[in-house]
Parts: sequence; C-alpha cells; structure tokens
Amino acid sequence: MDSIFTRIIKGEIPCYKILEDDQFIAFLDVRPVAKGHTLVVPKVEIDDFFELDDDLLRDMVVFAKRVAKGLSAAIPCRKVGISVIGLEVPHAHVHLIPLNEETDMSFSKQRPKVNENDFLIVADKIRQALVEQGIILD
Repeated sequence: MDSIFTRIIKGEIPCYKILEDDQFIAFLDVRPVAKGHTLVVPKVEIDDFFELDDDLLRDMVVFAKRVAKGLSAAIPCRKVGISVIGLEVPHAHVHLIPLNEETDMSFSKQRPKVNENDFLIVADKIRQALVEQGIILD
C-alpha cells in the first residue's frame, strides 16, 4: 500500500506544493510546528532516511537547501532547521522549520491551528521567494 506521501506525489491527495523536480517534492506540513514548516520527500518510497542511496541522499540535501533559501526569505526567522524523524509516515523525509528559538523545533508542543487560506498564503510567499531568487521560473 502506498504511503500518504506517495499518494501526494501521484496527485491522489492534494498538498500545498512549494517545489518539485523529477526526484523530490516539497510541500507544507498540514500539522506544522511553526509557520512555513515544510516537508521534503523523495519520490521513491523508501521507509528509512538512512536507507536512501548516497547519491539520492546528497541530492535530497541539495534540494532541501534550495527550499530552505526560499523559506528563510519568505518567513522571518533566524535560521531554518532540519529534522529527520520518520516515525509518523513510512516514507523518508525531512522537516524544514523556520527557527527563532530552539524550542521552535519541538514536535511535542501544541501545534498552531492553521486554516486553508493561511496555508495558501504561506505557500505562495515561499514560491514567490524562490522565483525572486531564480530557483524556480515564474
């Protein structure tokens, strides 16, 4: 059975897409720990992040770096943090989270309520920042 991320990649489940190429997709986490919380997911379904082959792992980090540049330009923050947890969905992925404090990275804190309009605005701001940086074409 396909993971929820594979179903998103196939277009069976909608997402707030930030960036996509032939190997990866980045989209907003629908249960964010902070505004702009973005997931970067390889299109190949592999459960364990450290089971990704070296080339794919390297390319994923480079792709995440591109997303993080747009994220930090769109969402005021001191840094963009990266986390690999992978317990909630059996499909390798990383979390990119705008940080102002170390506690912003906590997955155990209460998550903010975000409505669809908020997601649309944030996704658009991040994509626009990627366009302005020449990372994606308008």
